[in-house]
Amino acid sequence: MLRDLWTRIAPAVRRALTFWRRSIQARVVASTVVLSAVIVSGVGWILLQQTRQGLLEHRVDVVLGEVDAEMGDARDRLEAASGREVNVGRQQRDLVDPIIDRGTSRGYSVVLAGPEGEDIPLREGGGEYTSGLDLVSVPEDLEAHFDGVSRTTAWTYTDIVSHPGGDDDADVESVPGIIVGSQVQLPSDGKTYTLYYLFPLTEEQETLGLVTRALLTAAGLLLALVAGLTWLVTRQVVTPIRMARQVAERLAAGRLQERLQVTGEDDIARLAYSFNQMATSLQRQIRQLEELSWVQRRFVSDVSHELRTPLTTVRMASDLIHDARTDFDPATARAAELLQAELDRFESLLVDLLEISRFDAGAAVLVPEDVNLDDVVNRVVTAAQPLADQRGVRVVVEHPDDPVRAQVDSRRVERILRNLVTNAIDHALADDPTEVVVVRLASDDEAAAITVRDHGIGLAPGEAAMVFNRFWRSDPARARTSGGTGLGLAIAQEDAHLHGGWLQAWGRTGQGAQFRLTLPRHEGITLRHSPLPLIPGDAVSSEAAVVAAPDTVVPTREVER
Repeated sequence: MLRDLWTRIAPAVRRALTFWRRSIQARVVASTVVLSAVIVSGVGWILLQQTRQGLLEHRVDVVLGEVDAEMGDARDRLEAASGREVNVGRQQRDLVDPIIDRGTSRGYSVVLAGPEGEDIPLREGGGEYTSGLDLVSVPEDLEAHFDGVSRTTAWTYTDIVSHPGGDDDADVESVPGIIVGSQVQLPSDGKTYTLYYLFPLTEEQETLGLVTRALLTAAGLLLALVAGLTWLVTRQVVTPIRMARQVAERLAAGRLQERLQVTGEDDIARLAYSFNQMATSLQRQIRQLEELSWVQRRFVSDVSHELRTPLTTVRMASDLIHDARTDFDPATARAAELLQAELDRFESLLVDLLEISRFDAGAAVLVPEDVNLDDVVNRVVTAAQPLADQRGVRVVVEHPDDPVRAQVDSRRVERILRNLVTNAIDHALADDPTEVVVVRLASDDEAAAITVRDHGIGLAPGEAAMVFNRFWRSDPARARTSGGTGLGLAIAQEDAHLHGGWLQAWGRTGQGAQFRLTLPRHEGITLRHSPLPLIPGDAVSSEAAVVAAPDTVVPTREVER
């Protein structure tokens, strides 16, 4: 049941928490109302205490004055009856009955206890008292006050317990009150009796309740007013901020013509004016950069296309010379071979430049199809085997039990893997029988991953963010064993991004490196994880590692085609 209840209220709770996190206005209003409530509660409590104290003090003064008057009247009547009445019971009734009658009409109760010195418990019915009054209303400590030699009038607070229907009524009512005790001596027997006057505080209680309700109403209205004023004040500040956020989001989306409306000359208006100036400056600089980038892309594209014609002519002449190199002297024959090799590299560079220009121009097109990545890896490894044999490096492919299939552009994926495998072979330890380049494949419901692991020179510190840069080399003096152009990984990264995938790198100095390609198995899937770890299991954890995040580049050594 609790789980079902939570399932129903969980969306509302999440929406409320999201609103709380995102709304400055809500937090400011809530905090102001809470602080105001604390302050109002403290002030209200003090006012109530002062009001209560004032009401009680006034009531005590009135009660003591009334008791003094009653006791004076009682003593006058007893002095007038002195010597004429010898019946103790009758004199008691003559004393207390008029007081009880007046108490009934004026709203207070009376108890006559005594005489002093006789052990007759008041709570067992000793004495005369107002009908319906429960004698437990007389506090024991007040009784003890009059058990000694004290004759002074005393008072205290008590709970007046009564039976509305009479002494035999089982219903009980209890109200707070004031009890005043005073002693009087009967002439008939010369003994001292104690008169207790019990005055209820009903009116004071009603007055205090009225004041409490008035304070609560005023506090509620005050808090509502504070909340409204705080909301209005914060709205004047938050609304321009929200407008600035919306304009900033539209600027980030490419709508560079968006501007804030400037009204007035206050700080918010000056902020909007400065924001608009910043947006104008950014727009101008972005346009300049776009124009420069367009010129660069156009230059690369034009030069690449213009070079194809002379390159074709030179290629034809070079092929003719290369085919006839056996008729030349050794030096000329070697020159013909070098010319042919450099023409091959130049042609590869030209092809890569054309591909880069397509990416820069946004003209690269993905042609996805359902591909078995195991076959792609096997083709790449087979093609790279002559280079591995030349370097004395073994290449091992670890296939999973089930085929790894994904909707990808096989030509681009093959080009990525060719760059990764040839780079791993090129930077592995040459002629080392223990040197192995390991290629692993894995997949899950959402993604497919391929890692290429070598145990070569690894990474040098400070080479982060340069791995996939165009024409970057960690060691400019190092020869390109595989004849790369310096654009291989830059193109590989663009190919991975075109698929919506990741191309990441890891490495440690002296422990080699590992590159991981992660691709979505189906079009439109957003990658959240990879089936293979980026850090290999044989890495020594005590050394510093350099790892690439999904959207960043990591330090690595020279890795090129």
